[in-house]
Amino acid sequence: MKNTSTQCTSTVGKRLRRSKPLVALMAFAMALTSLTTLSACSSETDNSGASTQTITVTDHLDKQVEIPANIERIAVCDILPIPSVLTVFFDSADKIVGMSEPSKTAAANGLLGELYPEILNAETGYIDGSNVNMEELAKLKPDVVIYSASSPELGDQLTEAGFAAVAISVNKWDYDCIETLNHWIELLNQMFPENAKADLVETKSNEMYKLVQDRVKDIPDEERANAFFLFQYSDTTLVTSGKQFFGQWWADSIGAKNVAVELESDNSVPVNMEQVYTWNPDLIFITNFNTYYPDDLYNNTVEGYDWSSVQAVKDKKAYKMPLGAYRSYTPGVDCPITLLWMAKTAYPEKFEDMDVIKEAKDYYKEVFGIDLTDDQAKSIFEPAQSAGGGFSYQ
Repeated sequence: MKNTSTQCTSTVGKRLRRSKPLVALMAFAMALTSLTTLSACSSETDNSGASTQTITVTDHLDKQVEIPANIERIAVCDILPIPSVLTVFFDSADKIVGMSEPSKTAAANGLLGELYPEILNAETGYIDGSNVNMEELAKLKPDVVIYSASSPELGDQLTEAGFAAVAISVNKWDYDCIETLNHWIELLNQMFPENAKADLVETKSNEMYKLVQDRVKDIPDEERANAFFLFQYSDTTLVTSGKQFFGQWWADSIGAKNVAVELESDNSVPVNMEQVYTWNPDLIFITNFNTYYPDDLYNNTVEGYDWSSVQAVKDKKAYKMPLGAYRSYTPGVDCPITLLWMAKTAYPEKFEDMDVIKEAKDYYKEVFGIDLTDDQAKSIFEPAQSAGGGFSYQ
């Protein structure tokens, strides 16, 4: 985007340089007019005296969106990890005025709410799933509204209602959590250049990815862990990750096999115990999109399921995934340390020199300037049960 003030100043200079002595008076008058224009270009105001200067960004639907240059109020719709990313990006939750209830639940039961309790003041009543009550949203007076690029029709509704609506994608980069995080931060850099962190986030996340890859790349195929992702779970629901979802990327990234790779569905996939018995995974990762823990599998606490013959259960190799700023199964600021934790969980002997608590503290400090205590870092890998509430599979 051109600097309007510079452009206006250049115009004044050109007019003066082109003036001849015989028309000096006319040139001077033109210059005064241009200087008046310059003042309007560099700092427009509305009737309240507030600045109305704008910038244009390219969102993840490749749309050019005009947004205020000074954003103080942000509402987030149906892209659940983004409030946590914004908060860590700013090292403050003061700008977050609205988000969905599942995002708030994760914040209230994870590290985010402890570090930034003000985020729990954000409103949630304007959104249910992808359904947004425009009147209630308008009451929040957001400068910008962020929504999922998977819901372009919602973006149209927001724009038609007069909101500056920016789309952010979770799957544009084939569910690659690291690459997705990098692109999220790059877009935030466009919106908030004074908080630029894209280079630092990309460097740190790519370094961690390379470290893990260097240690798992030569594992023989027959020795790779067979992993099952328990995405959602209840007495009526058993949902995992097929080939086109986050579980596949996590498995590939740690040198494991996703036992459900044969399921081509784009997103989560419902399965039954007979399929699990056939796959017989030796490693189970339980997400924070449900409230269950390894002991629930070991003790068959959910009626209608018997896990006792599954190898991972017999070997006590079921694990609850981390929850730092947000549920780590999806992209988010905790992707690099989740990757390390998951790789060490699958292959402890290859990562015995790596201390995930120390790495978490170093990562938060180096990238975001946040000092975690040992207990706070440890809590990332011991998520609260209640953090997984509020979800249902449809």
